[in-house]
Amino acid sequence: MAVQISPSILSADFARLADEAAAVPNADWLHVDVMDYHFVPNLTLGLPVVEALRKATSLPLDCHLMIADPDRWAPSYAEAGAGSVTIHAEASSAPVRTLREIRSQGARAGLALNPATAVEPYEDLIGELDMLLLMTVEPGFGGQPFLDVVLPKIRRARALIERHGGQVWLQVDGGVSADTIERCAQAGADVFVAGSAVYGADDRVAAVDSLRALAEGVS
Repeated sequence: MAVQISPSILSADFARLADEAAAVPNADWLHVDVMDYHFVPNLTLGLPVVEALRKATSLPLDCHLMIADPDRWAPSYAEAGAGSVTIHAEASSAPVRTLREIRSQGARAGLALNPATAVEPYEDLIGELDMLLLMTVEPGFGGQPFLDVVLPKIRRARALIERHGGQVWLQVDGGVSADTIERCAQAGADVFVAGSAVYGADDRVAAVDSLRALAEGVS
């Protein structure tokens, strides 16, 4: 699978989101972390901001819903124009129905798992997914250190995906940087969310290019 870089605007300047989106024209996606102060202990962006961003950038939006009731809200993010909408397995009570509703709105459907959530119980859902997201930090805050304990799970997830035809993207989110992206790629990830590593750099374009080159250099 081709390497894809998805800079997270959680690390961007919220007062200048349109400019911050324009600062990464070489990215594949713009990652939008939606937090509700219930599923995670933080409050960030919501549907109105996603609608505004959709008008302000040509990059497809990669919406990661860290919210308590994704079954209710996820289809609305797809309807608002998100190119990909990811829900958390830990928060969804009807994941199959919700994933199908996301797809029916024309978006890619993703399922996210927290670091301590095993991937194997969700093998039967792989056919419902376009992307599997493995959190490599505890969700809720940017700038956290990468959790190496997730690397074996990335390998197991890649093996499950290959067993089912290999069409599902495997995304990692949390602590992805020049120091960690190669380990993630070696384990089998192909879509990389990077917040501080991109938006904390003076040259955001160069940061995206550098991360892509490191991931692509893994044989």
